[in-house]
Amino acid sequence: MNDPGHLEMVKNLQHIAEVLPKPDAIVIFSAHWESAIVEITSAAQPNLIYDYYGFPPETYKIQYPAQGHPALASEIAQCFSDHKIEHQLNDERGFDHGMFIPLTIMYPEADIPCIQVSLNRNLKPEDHINMGKALATLKQQNILFIGSGFSFHNMQAFMTPSTSETRQMNLEFEQWLNQTISDTNITESEREAKLNNWANAPSARYCHPREEHLLPLHICYGIAQHPCSQAFHFQVLTQQASAFIWSPE
Repeated sequence: MNDPGHLEMVKNLQHIAEVLPKPDAIVIFSAHWESAIVEITSAAQPNLIYDYYGFPPETYKIQYPAQGHPALASEIAQCFSDHKIEHQLNDERGFDHGMFIPLTIMYPEADIPCIQVSLNRNLKPEDHINMGKALATLKQQNILFIGSGFSFHNMQAFMTPSTSETRQMNLEFEQWLNQTISDTNITESEREAKLNNWANAPSARYCHPREEHLLPLHICYGIAQHPCSQAFHFQVLTQQASAFIWSPE
C-alpha cells in the first residue's frame, strides 16, 4: 500500500529475495492459521483468503496465483508421521495473507509452488520446534522455509504513540531475541531452552501479548538447529523488528 511506515520492511524483504537462491518450492508457517492438529495445504491450486478487515477495497483484489505442491505436502505429512506429530492434509484451505502479502513483495511473479503449514493451536514452543526438527531432512532439497510472523506483535502498541518506556521494552526483547538466535557461544540445547522459555525474556509479553506471531520462528529454528546466518533489522510503523536467515550448513 506504499505506506511509509512499512517501507523498511518491504525493502528488506526484497533484498532477502535477491540474496537467496531462487527456491524450487516454498513452505510457509503462517501466524494466521492455527488448528487443533497441524494442517498442511494440499490442493494443486489453492485460492486466497483475505483474512483481514478495514483495509481499502484494492487490498481485497490482490492476486497471487501460485500453485500448490501436493507431492511435497505428502512428503511433509510423512515427515510428521515419522516423528509422531499429529497432522492432516487439507485440500480445501487456501493461502492467507501471511503467505501472499510477503510473497507478493519477494516473488511477485508467483511462479514458485507453495505450501502453507498451520501452527498447533496449543501454541507450545517445544511442539513447534519439534515440528521443525521433523522437517529437517527436507533441508537437502531446494526449499525455502518461511516463518511468516513478526518479532514484535503488540497491535495496541502499533496504534498508540511510543514513549521512552515502550521503546525500551521493544528494544529489550529485540536484543534478547537477536542474541538468542545469533550467539555462536551457546550450545543448541541452551538455545532451544531459551526459545522454549521465551516468555521469561525481558519485556516478552509486552512485545507478544499472544505468541502466535513468534512461533513460526521456532519452527524455522527447529529445521536449522544452529545459529542464524544473517539478521536484518528495520522499523515497522513505530517499532523495531528483525528477520533472520538460516542457511543450510
